[in-house]
Order: sequence, then C-alpha cells, then structure tokens
Amino acid sequence: MDKDLHVVLVPYAAFGHLFPFFHLSIALAEAGIRVSFISTPRNIQRLPKPPSELSAFINLVAFPLPVIDGSSLPEGAEATVDVSLEKEVDLRAAYDLLCHPFKKFIANESPNWIGVDVFPHWVIDIAANFRVPVFCFSVVSAATMVFRGPPECLTGEGLKKVRPSPESLTSPPEWVTFPSSVAFRRGAEANGSYYLYYNGHLGERVSKVLNGCKAVAVHTCKEIEGDYLEVLEKIYQKPVIPVGFFPLDQPEQRDYHDEEWLKIFNWLDQQKPKSVVFVGFGSTCKLSKDQVHEIAFGLELSNLPFLWSLIKSEEASEIVDDVDVLPPSFIKNTAGRGLVCIGWAPQVEILANPAIGGSMFHAGWGSVIENLRYGHRLIVLPLVFDQILNARLLVDKGLAVQVEQNEDGSFSRDAIAKCLRQAMASEEGNQIGLKAAEVAAAVNHPTLHQEHYISEFVQYLKNGVRAQN
Repeated sequence: MDKDLHVVLVPYAAFGHLFPFFHLSIALAEAGIRVSFISTPRNIQRLPKPPSELSAFINLVAFPLPVIDGSSLPEGAEATVDVSLEKEVDLRAAYDLLCHPFKKFIANESPNWIGVDVFPHWVIDIAANFRVPVFCFSVVSAATMVFRGPPECLTGEGLKKVRPSPESLTSPPEWVTFPSSVAFRRGAEANGSYYLYYNGHLGERVSKVLNGCKAVAVHTCKEIEGDYLEVLEKIYQKPVIPVGFFPLDQPEQRDYHDEEWLKIFNWLDQQKPKSVVFVGFGSTCKLSKDQVHEIAFGLELSNLPFLWSLIKSEEASEIVDDVDVLPPSFIKNTAGRGLVCIGWAPQVEILANPAIGGSMFHAGWGSVIENLRYGHRLIVLPLVFDQILNARLLVDKGLAVQVEQNEDGSFSRDAIAKCLRQAMASEEGNQIGLKAAEVAAAVNHPTLHQEHYISEFVQYLKNGVRAQN
C-alpha cells in the first residue's frame, strides 16, 4: 500500500513558493511516494528538471492559467515575478480559477493526500468534497507563522481583538512567551503589513487553509526554530512537522561560463577566503533608483571587496547602458575592489565560492536557507512583510546585523557602510561568523534532513492513510 501513496502538491504562483514545493516533491519521490505537482505551463518550464531516476514518481501537471476579461495581466504573466505588486490581485484572481481543472483532476486521481500552500483556499472545499486529507506546507519561517497567529485571529472578531490596528503589530503576540524581537516597527513596516495581510482577503485565505488542514509542514528545522515550532503546535492545536532544509539545486545548466562570468569567478578566486560580500536582492524585490544609489555609495564607503548581483527596476528598464543604473564614478571608484553584474546570476555557485564571507540581502526565507548552508555573515535589509520578521529572527539568533531604516523604510549609505563593516570587520562580526559556522554544520548534516525530518514526515503521511483504511 505504501508504495502506491499519491500526494498532490499545490503551490502558489511565486518563485519563493514554487521552488520549495518542487524540492518537497523531490524529497517525497526519493522516499518512494508518487507526487503530482500542480502549476501552470510557464512556471513548470522555469523549474529544474527532476532527476531522471525519479521520473516515474513525479508528474508535473500544467493547467493553463485562465484569462479573465478586463484583466490587466501582461501576456505570459504566470508568477508574481511577472507582475507589479498592484497587479498581483489580478494574478490571484486568475490563479483561483485553476480550481475547476483541479477539481476534475482530484476526481480522476483520488490521491491519498493534498499538500497545499497557504493561499489556494479553494483546495480545502474540493478536498473535503472528495474526502482527501490535506496538509498545509508553509514556505515561510516558523517565526513568521507564529507572528501571524492562530487562524481564529486572522479574520472577523478574533482579528479585531488581537490585531485592531497597525500599532498592534509592533510587539510580539501574547502567545510568544520567550524573549523575541520578531515584530514590525512603527511606520511603513506596520502600516504596510497591516493593510496587506490583516485588512483584506489574504488573512481569510490563510485562515481557511489552516482550519481545513490536518497538519502543517514547515520549511525549517528545530536546530534554528525549535522555540517557534513549539509555539506553533500550541496555537494550531494540530501536528506541526518541520521538514528540514532540502538539498540545494545544482547550478543551472545555463551558459554562465561565458567571458563575463569567467572573469568574475577568476576575480573571486584571487580574493582572500571569506573576505568578499555578496550583495543580491533577487528578482522579485526590484530596488528603486534611490535605493540602488544608496547601496552603491554604502559599498564604496565600506572599503570592503564585494560582488553585487543587480536586477534593474522597472523605472530603469529603459536605460540602454547598464552602467547608467549606478551612480556616476561608482565603477571607477571601486575598480579592483568590487564587481557589479546586471541581471541573472548563478547565486548558488557564488555563495559556494570560498572568497564569499558575507551576504547582504532582503532576508527572504529561501535566501536565508541558502546563506545558512555556507556559514556566511549576514547583513539584512528587509523590504516587505515576512522578510522583516525573518531579519529580526536572524538578529535574535546572533546570525545577522540589520541595516538601520527610517520609519518610511528608507536607508542611508552610511547605515549600509556601518553594517557591512560591523559584520565583516569587527568583534561582533567574528561572533556572528562563529555562530554561522555552527548553524551551517547543522544545516549541512549529511543525514539529518532526508533521513530524519523527511522520514518523520513521510511516516506521518503513511500513518494517516492507514488510519483512514
């Protein structure tokens, strides 16, 4: 019976969700479980190819994204990276219509389990209709989930009582009984997060999924978030199962060994071990021109060697000469000490290079995990909701320094330079380095994640099926 176990996975249409769900697919397939991964054609094309030996266990199911009359979605837009924040509402509306082909798929397949993201709330009713148990797979940190709170506090009277205003987000919730800085600050942080997550429909989606699932799997491990995992199980009153950190993808089979990247890696190979700061904010969080300039001047003032992977913002997308995105004279003033690459970068291979010793980034959970694997000193500059909470968690755990930001979220070149030097050239930075090395040893344990965390989760799934029979 166990070898015929079939799990359907339903991630949201964002890279930070798609990839962890894909990695969970791989881990389950390696344990002998058959997986159907549901998404749209373009998003599936963006994923790495599953290992050939697992092809019989993984079915990548592509449902075309429905077109809504009057929608402002750009042609070919299927993930949050393809749209502005304002247009994400249209993307969610189109994504919700996948409920129709999904219902037919479940009717035909009769899977043993459905693993759902926190946003596709329509999965819950379909699963109940066909009597298929559901687990929620959270791709954010346990600390973020704890801060959100139990489902009854995300909507209605419970929300009004616990989260009546943005001010209520500026301290840890009452169910956190240990010292914690995981909360928002007054101003843009609290206001933006409140109106995005606590004053709209997103809370209702999350609440429905959490209420309707039998268990919650979390992309984390006890070695880093054991205290928050214990709180989660208390407030959810259902099993909360950490699945650990999945093995990193091998560098993508792209032609990044062209002349430019050969020069960059040759330059890295000439730097002292653990001396270079990697700066990267990914493709989802596009920096404004002012933010780019402050980071550039901060790097210049720090006098530290750096490698900066820069994605141009929409306002800079029309600039033909990439160098014009940066302040005048920046390239000249940092020549020999730092490099800037515009556009896509092989981040995993960069982070793995012995010359990299620190990383300045937005504290998105996926990037946190990548950096923790290599024991880098972290300089965090969060821009949106869960990044802010992750940044506070990392500082609390002694793994990061956070760039000082004003109430409106802005930051200065001096704050950038100060944090860079603090992390890379101070006694406090040395302590962060020691703590980071300790965490890296746990994160990279050869058997802990697949043989312990995934095995425990697989056993839970199998026991759940046996209990139904």
